[in-house]
Amino acid sequence: MSVLETNALSTASEEAVTEYILAQEEKDQLRFLTCGSVDDGKSTLIGRLLYDTKLIFEDQLAALEKDSKRHGTVGEEIDLALLVDGLEAEREQGITIDVAYRFFATDKRKFIVADTPGHEQYTRNMATGASTADLAVLLVDARNGLMVQTRRHAFIASLLGIRHVVLAVNKIDLVDFSEQRFNEIREDFAQFANGFDFETLEAIPMSARFGDNVTIRSEKMGWYAGPTLLEHLEGVQIGEHELNQPFRFPVQWVNRPNLDFRGYSGTIAAGTVQVGDELVVSNSGKTSKVEKLLTPEGEKPLARAGEAVTITLEDEIDISRGDLLAASGSRPDVADQMAAHVIWMAEDALMPGRSYLMKIGTKTVTAQVTEIKHKINVNTFEHMAGKQLELNEIAFCNLAMSSPVAFDPYEANRTTGSFILVDRVTNATVGAGMVWFALRRATNIHWQALHVDKQARAESLGQKPAVLWFTGLSGSGKSTIASIVEKKLHLEGRHTYTLDGDNVRHGLNKDLGFTEADRVENIRRVGEVARLFVDSGLITLVSFISPFRSERQLAREMVGENEFIEIFVDTPIEECKKRDPKGLYAKAEAGEIKNFTGIDSPYEAPQNPELVLNNVGRDPEDVAEEVIRFLRERGYV
Repeated sequence: MSVLETNALSTASEEAVTEYILAQEEKDQLRFLTCGSVDDGKSTLIGRLLYDTKLIFEDQLAALEKDSKRHGTVGEEIDLALLVDGLEAEREQGITIDVAYRFFATDKRKFIVADTPGHEQYTRNMATGASTADLAVLLVDARNGLMVQTRRHAFIASLLGIRHVVLAVNKIDLVDFSEQRFNEIREDFAQFANGFDFETLEAIPMSARFGDNVTIRSEKMGWYAGPTLLEHLEGVQIGEHELNQPFRFPVQWVNRPNLDFRGYSGTIAAGTVQVGDELVVSNSGKTSKVEKLLTPEGEKPLARAGEAVTITLEDEIDISRGDLLAASGSRPDVADQMAAHVIWMAEDALMPGRSYLMKIGTKTVTAQVTEIKHKINVNTFEHMAGKQLELNEIAFCNLAMSSPVAFDPYEANRTTGSFILVDRVTNATVGAGMVWFALRRATNIHWQALHVDKQARAESLGQKPAVLWFTGLSGSGKSTIASIVEKKLHLEGRHTYTLDGDNVRHGLNKDLGFTEADRVENIRRVGEVARLFVDSGLITLVSFISPFRSERQLAREMVGENEFIEIFVDTPIEECKKRDPKGLYAKAEAGEIKNFTGIDSPYEAPQNPELVLNNVGRDPEDVAEEVIRFLRERGYV
């Protein structure tokens, strides 16, 4: 072959590769998940799709054959489920624990599939996979029919806004490809899902293990005239909902490379935008017109939902990360309270009144669940009363945020209508929520401007106001030390007030018990009172067990910077039991007192307190003097 022929062949190959890449980029994409009960064949189905679409390399196939002999559950055959069950723990148990994502493509469409676990304790993983999916493939074992977890996953899929569902009646080969059995399951599910807002519901009989009706039509089910699973996945229409919604653009980054350019970068959550459109900053109400739309491919006159763009505006207005740009003629809700469905994903229960971080769109605020309106029994859809939310439970709640946020109802926009809750101590995601509507309560109430402020009150008293928050186990000596500290401050002419745990429960908090939820509310109320006392210029001493870090952090954030002094009275529980001035430990260990801190209710010691007091073998007067020295050194007195 001549040099010219070689070069021509090389050029043709490069052009073919380029043409192929461009063709792949132009295909639309379907995100779907497989879900259902344990052992219904979810991983095997995905493995079959990958195998039949020829997306398994020779070395993967060789490894799969080896792993099938070691971990497989189908005898000498290749166990296609092992293509997806990548975790060693999953392979050993033959189950899926984590959410596994896989990519494949056909001539018509690209696919991202999430394989979600079937076990009840991993329901939160299923919700994670469903949160970004366009379609759910709900598998049912033809032998067993609809199971509890099948119904739970169908309900969550509906709640999370999935509008397209495939009822995959799997393992049909194990019931002799029975048309009657298929019709029974299809009718049962249609009746069950009658109230769900699914746009399409396609029932398909199949055998993922042998490939019947997965990618190739089965010759053993002549009675079935519908599409194969792959045909349906290639043909189902998606994406129009987001395009038809009003324009929404969460600002992810303010792009400012130099003094002459300011752009706002992010991904369009809904609708379309073009140069000249008038946009509004949802929170502030400021408006401007689109000057340019910049994309990775260059400047464009128009952009659509799902595209990553940088928007420049004609006017200089205040926009930051977390702001939501919207079509000026169709604005989202802006409120500091909302009603939402919450799926709880943490081992520790959700407590109303406890402070969490809420991430909604690109904005992060502090939020509390103020009320659990009802919990939802996902098996019967019954509404149940509840004071807290346990792992995998779903509830309809009222939430309050630290500042107003912009959002849409979840059914209108899954991006701007969804949020996650994050634990403020561990930074772990503990809950996921779907906004139902805004709560606009007491809109006629505003902050009253006062002529005498905290600074003026403090100056007249000649002191620096602060909260001295004494925390520790019962019997640690908190109240004794706080009382002596207040006496010493009073003798110096300082203005003080003490809030003691026992005393407050005789009045302000006499309606509260000692459950974890009541303890959270107990500290929230005390924190609010302490804030008012600090605002009046007082040095406020708070003596509470206050066992949870999150509530102490909430109390800290209610006052200004350097106005909260956490004092940990570090007395070991053995010493507290010896003292036991009220006989409480003895009663708790005898089972006469429930939810007693240190016995059957936890105490979370401070991690970074301003002051740690060792109160073992010391005179309380000396310990109190240590607090006074601390206050003097830092200018509080």
